[in-house]
Amino acid sequence: MLVKVASALNLGLHTLAMEVEVNVANRGLPAFEIVGLPTKAVAESKERVRTAIINSDIQFPARRIVVNLAPADVPKQGSVYDLPIAVGILATVMHCRLPERSLFFGELSLDGTLRHTKGALLLALFAKERGVENIFIPKSSANEAAIIKGVNIYPVENLNQLLSFLCGQISFEPAIYKENQNKQIIVEAEFDMSEILGQEQAKRTMEIAAAGSHNLFMVGSPGSGKTMLARAFPGILPLLTEKESLEVTRIYSASGRIPPQGSIIKIRPFKAPHHTTSPVGLIGGGSRLKPGEVSLAHRGVLFLDEFNEFPRSALEALRQPLEDGYITICRSREKATFPSRFILVASANPCPCGYLYHPKKVCICTRREIEKYRKRISGPILDRIDLYVEVPVVDIKALSCDQKVKDCLESSKTIRQRIIKAREIQQRRFSKETIYTNAEMKNKHIKKYCQLSKEVNQILIKAGTNFHLSARSYFKMIRIARTIADLEGAQEILIPHMAEALQYRPRSEG
Repeated sequence: MLVKVASALNLGLHTLAMEVEVNVANRGLPAFEIVGLPTKAVAESKERVRTAIINSDIQFPARRIVVNLAPADVPKQGSVYDLPIAVGILATVMHCRLPERSLFFGELSLDGTLRHTKGALLLALFAKERGVENIFIPKSSANEAAIIKGVNIYPVENLNQLLSFLCGQISFEPAIYKENQNKQIIVEAEFDMSEILGQEQAKRTMEIAAAGSHNLFMVGSPGSGKTMLARAFPGILPLLTEKESLEVTRIYSASGRIPPQGSIIKIRPFKAPHHTTSPVGLIGGGSRLKPGEVSLAHRGVLFLDEFNEFPRSALEALRQPLEDGYITICRSREKATFPSRFILVASANPCPCGYLYHPKKVCICTRREIEKYRKRISGPILDRIDLYVEVPVVDIKALSCDQKVKDCLESSKTIRQRIIKAREIQQRRFSKETIYTNAEMKNKHIKKYCQLSKEVNQILIKAGTNFHLSARSYFKMIRIARTIADLEGAQEILIPHMAEALQYRPRSEG
């Protein structure tokens, strides 16, 4: 008897329709084979399925069983085909009729229960696109898929429950869709901006970076507060919008980073990999293509501390994601594209010893060592960074100021309110576009939304001539000026906005 069970195959963020064909023959010696280019994990499914059925007090058929994973020319990975294989076998033994327009997806435990399985959200999105009505997935993965409306998500606990439902003995309700209640979420950061004494220019730069999603490079001596500023940065970022939340959750679902009972991600991610991270760990890839840190930081922050210490190959690999907002990874058998639109926050010392500009300590580095240290970051990478700020050492007297002075410092909540208003202006501006923030504007958007007056244009042209700005940097200054104007609620870019934007150009352009 032949039974066909519908399932799906996740390749990166792309989902393909897949059919699990189960044939239980009445003739031939008892055997259990899986064909269709299965990997080791898929080939082991037969032992998990056999043991799970037996431990569920269901007699396993002593017949020749052949399972074909179609299409047979695409390699199959993972353990998500346990459930459709088991359903196909049980349907032949128990003579159950499978519901139409339904997908089965999940990993089996040896006792017949279903384990949390990655990729549930991708499956739900695929089902909605294809007009599939029902999805049967592990109960611990149901919240992840239930955010998609228009699809019935059935949370399955074990094989006995599913078999009873398919045979019409019991009924259970689909998981309930949970609305995205953004107003109930509180963003917490490791530090508050009010805890950081001094560094007003650095705080201002971070505010601009958060408002327009611009990349930021901080340079300063050890102990000046670069890491503390970066750790406080998530506290001034607004929550993810509904569309952004779906983009981020898709990536985390594909990589298996959504915990059991987890749902949609609402807070912007903050990733801070160590400087010994490999290019594959940073960009993604591997034998099984997985998103790297740049994709896991999508719509959030990628903090690279000790920027100069990262491998040159890893830094150069940042060119495409910084420019295009996505990364395409090609291997001999696979190809995957992952979104990677993040805010890069980088920090570095001015020299190997770190005390080149220190007011009291003497730098012991030679000029050649300093030049070699700075050349670890190439010109093309620096050209893709929007804001550059020097973080000076705070005087010890400023750290011991009285409580009244500390109480006057702006908190992250206050700064965040200004950023939210600036982001709302950008959302209205780009409501008919495919972009969200000023940093994403292409030349056509700049021409449409950033008309410069004659005076402002003259300042920019003069600065471009004196500082030898590249074409990329020229338009970058306009984007930054547009963000500064949005923070003030100005309709047009004025001279003070452009003058402030020019202050944050990288040192290499001066």
